[in-house]
Amino acid sequence: MQPFRVHILGCGSALPTLKHWASSQVVELRDKQFMIDCGEGTQIQLRRAHVHLTSLQAIFISHLHGDHCFGLMGLICTFGMLGRTAPLHVYAPVELEKMLYAQIDMFCAGLGYEVVFHAVDTTEVQQVYEDKSLTVTTIPLDHRTPCCGYLFREKPTLPHIRRDMIDFLGIPISQINNIKLGAGWTDEEGRHYAHEQLVVPADPVRAYAYCSDTRYMTHLHEFVEGVDLLYHESTYCEDKKENAAKYYHSTARQAATVARDAKVGKLLLGHYSARYNDERLLLKEAREVFPESYLTNENDIFDV
Repeated sequence: MQPFRVHILGCGSALPTLKHWASSQVVELRDKQFMIDCGEGTQIQLRRAHVHLTSLQAIFISHLHGDHCFGLMGLICTFGMLGRTAPLHVYAPVELEKMLYAQIDMFCAGLGYEVVFHAVDTTEVQQVYEDKSLTVTTIPLDHRTPCCGYLFREKPTLPHIRRDMIDFLGIPISQINNIKLGAGWTDEEGRHYAHEQLVVPADPVRAYAYCSDTRYMTHLHEFVEGVDLLYHESTYCEDKKENAAKYYHSTARQAATVARDAKVGKLLLGHYSARYNDERLLLKEAREVFPESYLTNENDIFDV
């Protein structure tokens, strides 16, 4: 099974602390890497995580609050100094476009690669990216500014060839792809072997959902139904439930409720308020609702 991993670069909320960095993650799938959010200091965290800066293909910004995008301009400039030539695709709310290109003109004159901006509609479920390995779809969220999450879904792969059968029957290499696509095989004596005898089923399709800053949404589980791994912000404990509603954030218990209702595999908690020195309080509340809940910390790596 090909790697499908999430690298946690930062999981703190807006107020800087000495414990956590601002929001950022890297999703790795089949040797390709994609960034979600780019808070201040992200490029330092990339180095600590041993993620090659120039290997990032695209950056997905959930919303235009500084703890989710203040690191973007510095990263773009660093790419230029490293000699990047491949285009960098940035997906974000439309309000960023004009400001982004103005900053590039001011700080990165002569940038040696193209920054391609893609405006996303944060109010709709919309596929914004596709390649041969995966699709990326927006997840509408409820925050003080236009905001969306992102759903990374792996595309189905072909079944695996049974090497023992290929060798036993002497099937030429030129026919292997036809068999993967559904063909059977007839040997020289006329015996036919069905496709199902020559392959084992393909790996199951995996999915990761990133739900950034949002108030609790009773219908959010419908957008992330059955994903293997869900990241849902958990800024507060339940005793600050009124603060969560007021500032358009969620509690750990509310995040766990989404995970339970969506029947996901695992829940990742993050975007912790700076008021908590011990996030195990958040974890305890989440696990009372959804036992497969886990805290995120910088440099953690989670398999999808």
